[in-house]
Amino acid sequence: MIGTAIELPVVDGVLSGVDFGGRGEGVLLVHGSGHNAAAWADVASRLVSECHPIAIDLRGHGQTPLDSTGPEQYWRDIGGVVTALGWDRPVLVGHSTGGYAVTAATASGLVEPAALCIVDGVVLDDRNVSLAEHAAARTTEAADRLRTMFRYGWETNDDQMHAYVEQCVREAGGDWLNAGARHELVEVVMRRSFLRRGNRWVRRPTIEEIATVTAVEPDAEVFPGIEVYDRLTCPMTIVLAEDGFYASRRDEVRAVVDAVPGRRLIDISSNHNIPMTRPAGLAAIILDLVRDRAAAPVRNVD
Repeated sequence: MIGTAIELPVVDGVLSGVDFGGRGEGVLLVHGSGHNAAAWADVASRLVSECHPIAIDLRGHGQTPLDSTGPEQYWRDIGGVVTALGWDRPVLVGHSTGGYAVTAATASGLVEPAALCIVDGVVLDDRNVSLAEHAAARTTEAADRLRTMFRYGWETNDDQMHAYVEQCVREAGGDWLNAGARHELVEVVMRRSFLRRGNRWVRRPTIEEIATVTAVEPDAEVFPGIEVYDRLTCPMTIVLAEDGFYASRRDEVRAVVDAVPGRRLIDISSNHNIPMTRPAGLAAIILDLVRDRAAAPVRNVD
């Protein structure tokens, strides 16, 4: 994988990440649940000629040693990361859960981005419906599905881990998420999803991590519901996968976009895993935001 491994300080430790190099405006790339910084490699390789992309491993993911102890830490970390990088008004790009992470970090005032790019990662329900959906994600049945589908939380030895990664690569072409992704990229992402603990490997995220981040507070000021978009004033682009998680709710997404000037909806022919399966198309969208940022008037600082 291209890029340099880095560590970025947050309030109680460090996040692991990848600095892909490049020059110019900062672009922070935030993955979705079950992925990690490596998922952005093919997007970043198309960005470095015009900007400086950096991807992070959220808490409980990839090679970041920290786990979440509360439902908001993972997105509040974004503020610490941008501060540590010394970036002024970067472009924030988030896929899936990462889409809400960059949205929440902006809505809370922790970051003032030049623009948001939300990649098949919207929140469209009101507070009550969202609470019910988050509670459903913490049931035994939901946990069993995640263990079966993705082996989240699996502890294993070297041989079993390598065999599982090889299986994922072999099956990528017919996989509902990875079909269309480079097999080499699938391998790198899967290997990075295992964290070494003693003489064992742990497939991340664990079920406990998911339970923690979905235990949202009913009266949270910044809440994973449609009301969060009322708190945003920066330009926002939503990239919607035609075969993604929200395709059937396109009209609702359109309403969010139409509610405020400076918002765009871009459809892309892809499954949910846009960063890995349609990197060229997504990179072109991000580069448009970077160019808009570069062309914007310089702000006066009193």
